[in-house]
Amino acid sequence: MDITLTLLTCMACMALVAVISYLKTKGEVNTQDGYFLAGRGLTGTFIAGSMILTNLSAEQLIGLNGSAFGFNLSAMGWEVTAGISTIIMALVFLPRYLAGAFSTLPEFLRDRFDDSVRRMTVVLFMVGYSLVTIPSVLYSGSIAVLRLFDVPGLLNLSYQASLIFTIVVVGTVGALYAIFGGLKAVAVSDTINGVGLLIVGILVPVLGLIALGDGSFTHGLTTIATTETEKLNAIGGADDPVPFGTLFTGMILANLFYWGTNQYVIQRTLGAKNLEEGQKGVLFSGYFKVLVPFLMMLPGVIAYHLYQDENLQTIDLAYPHLVKEVLPQYLSGFFLAVLLGAVFSSFNSLLNSAATLFCLDVYKPFKKDKVDDAKLIRVAKITSLIIAVLSFVTAPLLMFAPEGLWQIIRIFTGFYNIPVITIVIVGLFTKRVPALAAKVAIIFHIIAYGLLQFVWEVEINFIHIYAILFAIELAIMLAIGRLKPMSTPWHFEPKAAVNMTPWPYAIPCAIILVGLITTLYLMFSPIGFVGGLSDLFYPALVAVWITCIVAISLSMKWWRKRYELGLKQLATE
Repeated sequence: MDITLTLLTCMACMALVAVISYLKTKGEVNTQDGYFLAGRGLTGTFIAGSMILTNLSAEQLIGLNGSAFGFNLSAMGWEVTAGISTIIMALVFLPRYLAGAFSTLPEFLRDRFDDSVRRMTVVLFMVGYSLVTIPSVLYSGSIAVLRLFDVPGLLNLSYQASLIFTIVVVGTVGALYAIFGGLKAVAVSDTINGVGLLIVGILVPVLGLIALGDGSFTHGLTTIATTETEKLNAIGGADDPVPFGTLFTGMILANLFYWGTNQYVIQRTLGAKNLEEGQKGVLFSGYFKVLVPFLMMLPGVIAYHLYQDENLQTIDLAYPHLVKEVLPQYLSGFFLAVLLGAVFSSFNSLLNSAATLFCLDVYKPFKKDKVDDAKLIRVAKITSLIIAVLSFVTAPLLMFAPEGLWQIIRIFTGFYNIPVITIVIVGLFTKRVPALAAKVAIIFHIIAYGLLQFVWEVEINFIHIYAILFAIELAIMLAIGRLKPMSTPWHFEPKAAVNMTPWPYAIPCAIILVGLITTLYLMFSPIGFVGGLSDLFYPALVAVWITCIVAISLSMKWWRKRYELGLKQLATE
């Protein structure tokens, strides 16, 4: 009876999401912009919801809590500092992307450099998405479902058979959104599932604290804040998952690549209704990342206090164990629907982006003759279907080398994230650096990174390696730009398809976000809760927010002057 109720409520929740997504996208995916960019009509809410759920996978839900259970909160660095990258994306990258009406990042690189640079980046993205990222997202998400809901026991199947079954079911449902609904269906379903994830994210730690406090939420909270407080330390040491020093080297680059240039994340921003809505969506995503320690790591700390003596087989079982213990049975179906929604989001976003890259950066340029929208969408659906089927075949094979999977993902991402962010930054901020520099930087990175990973044994954290290679490749590109500059400086020609008026509160919103990130690190440090609040905590907190208030006041004065100047220019014209 329990499993029947779980499955029925799960199916009901998923059906509701599907119906709403269908009604929101009905008749709007028959054109190129409609299918690939949601008709350039996405509002900030849908952009933020889709970006967040695309970013947060089921494996992250388990992995971040497992890291908190086994170590401390240092892994929050990947999540919280991403807020800085969303600020750079909203204020620097997005205005240029929308002003050029670009559909993909490689299209921008063709405009700035040449078509061969575009092709090189498309190859990097397509190989990474098709052979590594998409199968691994599907595999890791299915593993999460198996761990939380004992699918082998429920279906009376072997582990391998259950995994294959889960992969095919999850992948098929996820693919339907991407293949038939385009980007808008992905964004709408992501936003609804994001609300569900937020509800679950709040519910699990609240119920966990009540369980820890023997029925008292405040007693449980007091236990967390005063007992074994080293678990709350976000200032990672050399042996922690994320050493604190890496926040200021390669991590900012990795996050900036992800939030500012990774096609499957930024695609929904390229479909923004206008610059204002795009900036709202990106910055709201940054605000959600600030909540991650509370929603996706605090449960791991709670599990440590509850189950540290139970000898869990792996730290990744901490969150599933807590959920089984504290979540009421009648909510299990809703939780399963949210979990599947997180898996669907990453999977169908990757499918949609892979199809977009192939159609707009490979198929359409190759055909040369004008390709009508109907044919382009048909090719996109076929491409998505082929990649989905390929992932059904590839993903189950990963069960035979689960440890190797995470190593492969980490290594392969390092092959293309740093050269891409390097050439984008140089492309945006220089006028004479030629396409040759971008090609040399890409080739150099692939060779150097490969040698560092497979040939030379270097005792340097891979995040620091990101920063070292970035500095070298930046120097290479600038040197080539000095020695062999473009004969004619690159001139950006705006051809925006949407209103480019920026959001008046973008800068104040960004300043507050920086203040919140700084506050989090003060809280989860030896100045804050770790070892008890020090005498420096409140003065440091006051200094941070006084600085933010002053900065906001100055930014609003600057904005008003800029607005008045714009009105005067309009009057004279």
